[in-house]
Amino acid sequence: MRTTSTLIGAAALALTLAACGSPSEQASGSADAEAGEGPLRVGVSPVPHGDILAFIDENLAEEAGLELEIEEIADYNTPNAGLVNGDLDANYFQHRSFLNEWVENGPDADLTYVTDVHIERLGLYSETYEGADDLPTGAKVAVPNDPANLYRALTILETEGLITVDPDAGETATEKDVVDNPKDLVITPLEAAQLPRSIADVDAAVINGNYAIEAGVTEDANVLAWEPEGDDYVEKYANGLVALEENVDDERVQLLAELLHDERVLEYIQETWQGVVLAVDADGSVAE
Repeated sequence: MRTTSTLIGAAALALTLAACGSPSEQASGSADAEAGEGPLRVGVSPVPHGDILAFIDENLAEEAGLELEIEEIADYNTPNAGLVNGDLDANYFQHRSFLNEWVENGPDADLTYVTDVHIERLGLYSETYEGADDLPTGAKVAVPNDPANLYRALTILETEGLITVDPDAGETATEKDVVDNPKDLVITPLEAAQLPRSIADVDAAVINGNYAIEAGVTEDANVLAWEPEGDDYVEKYANGLVALEENVDDERVQLLAELLHDERVLEYIQETWQGVVLAVDADGSVAE
């Protein structure tokens, strides 16, 4: 866990509910903003989410008057559960598609997507081959097993002409919905966190950007293809800040949302991950 020592101020923050103003109005200390007490506890995936929040913590938070308590969590289920049981005030690790799937199948909880921050591009990686067309007949391809990312992985393979997916399956498509597979690819869903370790045992693997970076796959393996960027790419797959609906107006949550779109943060993302992670502007578009 990373913990800060920044102080918010001596006065107790108001706990009454109030109308939600813009992030800048709330960050300036609007008397109408609802605020919690103490540090803002945020659950994050270690990379790049944890690194991005650490950058904010070390470079922006103190000046803005925000105290952060950052908890790095390796799996994809604990951060939402942490919001529900009160262990966290916010989390930053998921996109809307994953959140919607989790809410639909998880406990009854009003989790709200606060703002987009970045996109982790899914890539088709291989330690052996240099292009998608180079994959041989019968090639073993590992893909994420969670529904939202499995669909994204199949979309990469389909865009590269390797398979055809039943269009009636929509975004719930799995490997069982492949209706044409000219190279007889053996598509194996695995837990997303396990994919980097599997790449040595398969011909190719579709790996989430955060896990690819963390495991050094982006440096050691070839990128055969990136996922296609459609018109709704940001809306579907940008990772963002999430909180319980009742905490969205918390001044600390709104201030963090504003800091996540600070120009210095956008530059940090672009310079650090060189296109594997794409920063998203406050207006919801991929930063140039």
